[in-house]
Amino acid sequence: MILSTTPTLEGKSIRDYKGIVVGEAILGANVFRDLFAGIRDIIGGRSGAYEKELAKAREIAFEELSERAEKLGANAVVGIDIDYEVVGQNGSMLMVSISGTAVVI
Repeated sequence: MILSTTPTLEGKSIRDYKGIVVGEAILGANVFRDLFAGIRDIIGGRSGAYEKELAKAREIAFEELSERAEKLGANAVVGIDIDYEVVGQNGSMLMVSISGTAVVI
């Protein structure tokens, strides 16, 4: 599965558009509750624990996006957009949503 943020793939022709696909992941870990409460404390530094959780959520969302595109008979997804949202009471969860257009190249 080819995944791209661009609307086309250089050197490839899109033969068929299969539709919009979405992959989502919501993580309700304490790590995010602590992140938004103490964001001021991370000035100038990086938090490996938070980055690891964000990467995990992105991976889950991309896997879901790819599976849905494959079920439609696509072999690529173009125009991918990645969004991050804080959801739940007091921002206790993080949602990663990835959308794009499933295509056959």
